Amino acid sequence: MKTLISGGTVVTAIDTVRADVLIDDGVVISIGVPGFNDEADNIIDATGKYVIPGGIDPHTHMELPFGGTSASDNFESGTRAAAWGGTTTIVDFAVQVKGESLIDGFDAWMGKADGNCAIDYGFHMIAGDINDQSLADMDELIERGCTSFKLFMAYPGVFYSDDGEILRAMQKAASVGAIIMMHAENGMAIDVLRAQALERGETDPVNHGLTRPALTESEATHRAIVLSELAGAHLYIVHLSAKEALAHVATARDRGLPVFAETCPQYLFLSHEDHLDSEGFEGAKYVCSTPVRMREEGHQDALWTGLATNDLQVISTDHCPFCMDDHPVLGMQKRLGEGDFTAIPNGLPGVEDRYQLIYDGGVIGGHIDLNRWIELCSTAPAKMFGMYPQKGTIAVGSDADIVIFDPDVMWTKSVDQHHMDVDYSAYEGREVQGRVETVLLRGSVIIENNEYVGNKGDGMYLPRDLASVHH
Repeated sequence: MKTLISGGTVVTAIDTVRADVLIDDGVVISIGVPGFNDEADNIIDATGKYVIPGGIDPHTHMELPFGGTSASDNFESGTRAAAWGGTTTIVDFAVQVKGESLIDGFDAWMGKADGNCAIDYGFHMIAGDINDQSLADMDELIERGCTSFKLFMAYPGVFYSDDGEILRAMQKAASVGAIIMMHAENGMAIDVLRAQALERGETDPVNHGLTRPALTESEATHRAIVLSELAGAHLYIVHLSAKEALAHVATARDRGLPVFAETCPQYLFLSHEDHLDSEGFEGAKYVCSTPVRMREEGHQDALWTGLATNDLQVISTDHCPFCMDDHPVLGMQKRLGEGDFTAIPNGLPGVEDRYQLIYDGGVIGGHIDLNRWIELCSTAPAKMFGMYPQKGTIAVGSDADIVIFDPDVMWTKSVDQHHMDVDYSAYEGREVQGRVETVLLRGSVIIENNEYVGNKGDGMYLPRDLASVHH
């Protein structure tokens, strides 16, 4: 079955061109001037629309256990919501817990995802217990296509690694060509600030941000960069939110170090003042780590500039949703932290929102151009995490993961219209321009006419190569 996408404007990270795209057997077989082919079995009319590569979200947490509950989206609901938002590949995080091997954690997450995903998926490995065995396990995981490993400078007693453990993991990663992803916050200092706030009776959600000030992210980011330089490792800072942390990344990159960073829509559009500091318990909706920052301090402007100048290379979501009220299966979620902000599960929903929000706020907002939008949301993550050119672009031989995007339609984001398994939208009432219309996964239509027409299990596990970026 050959499919022709005709009449649209193909947008990639490097080109914007009127062209038709011919697909056969799940891959793009030719791209040509409009009208070049009339043999297709199936024609999709994309006149007046953008034809863009499927989004790649390299930072999601489906079914993540956290704080006595689990993220409300499982691999079935979460990947289907991703498809609605134009994302056709996620890289989720498998988790090693203390006392288990990396292989055990990886196999557990493979089991959760297998047969359930609407889109293609890969895994990074959270290394929560660095020892001789886990360092040895990294070799096997790389053979199995898991080529990136995440460490935490935060969450003492849960995921935290000390500087010596981090250095050892970075040395190992450097020796095998893997990339180290870092949650950069000074968890030890944050724990002191949190305990002191509770002692003073400061229990509201806003204190989540006040006890994780930008300095704690800045210091940890700088320390991670120093350790990576010492080890000779590639470093990728996750969910960067503070301008001071960004300055450290920019300085390292100017020195030629292989240091990379992502930010997320919540740090570009939400703020401490307008969201986290909401009345009553409303701010719990916006509790995530790193926290959304104070708008008046200029963090959002700095992040947009970093995205434009390539000091930031990727926009992911860190999708990790928890319901405000009872979840039908998982029970109480955000309200576990009523009366104690430290017990609010950290995370918010976003896997369905990203591509459209960045078009509206970034392209229409005048911060980035069309090609940079595609680069940040699809091409750069594909290169960073060993999926390019199979994923992340529209090119002959690439998987036909393609989105037909209407650049002109205006609509309002709301919990009533999203497909994530969570009872609120972090962007409730925000009017946006541009909407995903049709989504193809490896040549098969999975979203059409505002309906999901794919099947559970359409998504395949994607073994990844080592990164194809060097600076």
